[in-house]
Amino acid sequence: MSSAGGDAAPDPMGPTRTGLVHRLAVARLPRPLHPVAWWLWALALATAASRTSNPLLLLLIFAVLGFVVTVRRTDAPWARAFRYYLYLALIIIAIRVVFRTVFASGITPEDHILFRLPHLPTPDWYAGIQIGGPVSLEATLSAAVDGLRLACLLCCIGAANSLANPKRALRVLPGALYELGVAVTVSLSVAPQLVESVQRVARARRLRAGRARGLGAVRAILMPVLHDALDRSLRLAAAMDARGYGRVGTATTASRRLTGVLMLTGMAGLCVGAYGLLDPGVPRPVGLGGLAGGVLLCVAGLALGGRRVSRSRYRPDPWQWPEWTVAGCGVVTAIVLGAGTGYDPAALNPSLYPVHWPTLPALPAAAILVAAVAAIAAPIPPRPHRTQPVDVRGRAADTAGAPS
Repeated sequence: MSSAGGDAAPDPMGPTRTGLVHRLAVARLPRPLHPVAWWLWALALATAASRTSNPLLLLLIFAVLGFVVTVRRTDAPWARAFRYYLYLALIIIAIRVVFRTVFASGITPEDHILFRLPHLPTPDWYAGIQIGGPVSLEATLSAAVDGLRLACLLCCIGAANSLANPKRALRVLPGALYELGVAVTVSLSVAPQLVESVQRVARARRLRAGRARGLGAVRAILMPVLHDALDRSLRLAAAMDARGYGRVGTATTASRRLTGVLMLTGMAGLCVGAYGLLDPGVPRPVGLGGLAGGVLLCVAGLALGGRRVSRSRYRPDPWQWPEWTVAGCGVVTAIVLGAGTGYDPAALNPSLYPVHWPTLPALPAAAILVAAVAAIAAPIPPRPHRTQPVDVRGRAADTAGAPS
């Protein structure tokens, strides 16, 4: 309908629709995803990987991790550390197979013997484990699958380190856990910083025409890396001291003691409640009551201990629909593989007796592929601006018309 002047009547849903479109557009602008969303996604995939020993599903998780990291990692040097986690994963699988081969155990008459190693006799108190002897196909495959699952868990943590900046995750921790959060943040950033140092030292050696390769280059790279790690530690200590790390804020001695009592009592309540829920002999109301009381005491301790630290947030991290989508994709994968409904649970852990090619269950495979939606739902990470080349007179060089 139109008004008397011929103008169209205003759409009552117009402001709402415009605001929704604006929020969706803003969420898709280049920005770093909330680090907690990446960690929830990675930990959910790690939970799913711990529930299965099917090599096809584990390899599918590897493929999802590699795809998401390749598409959504930033240009920071520490973001390129995922391949080093893959190298470490291969080493873990190799070590697991070698140990199972040398310390032969669990050989049954139905095993297919591949070869035999020289057997070393062991004393009676070392019974149950033998050094050397027959190496079977079933034992080797079992060791390889166990190593593959452990390597998958490691790569899930590596993907979180490559996609999320752990220092930004420190902002969302409660004030009472600030010191613990700083310790965890520093420990999680050790591996990316070492990778960054190794890359920088190796690049400097190439620029200086370093000819040493292999083991000969270890000494030339190791000493600068250790020196750089020491410099980083000193700079971190100076920065933490300059920012007043460890200050007590407005909390008094009595409130700090009360915080400690609440946290310790709450943790004890959580332990009692968890034991009551797991032990069939304990009445269920006792377990639920202990768990609820422990949660309340811990929340009260965190709220009271938060007065110790006062933080200023100049650039808050938004939590919008991309964060919900990324975290939800990982949670869906963990729930499907953890519930074991809708498919044969034995397909998650296939038996090696007899040796056969494992089957790929459809529902768990589809749930793992759902986790790959994070590469599409997450916004494009911001890229650093490329500076235009400048000539000696301080003016921007016109590279378009420069002769090649």
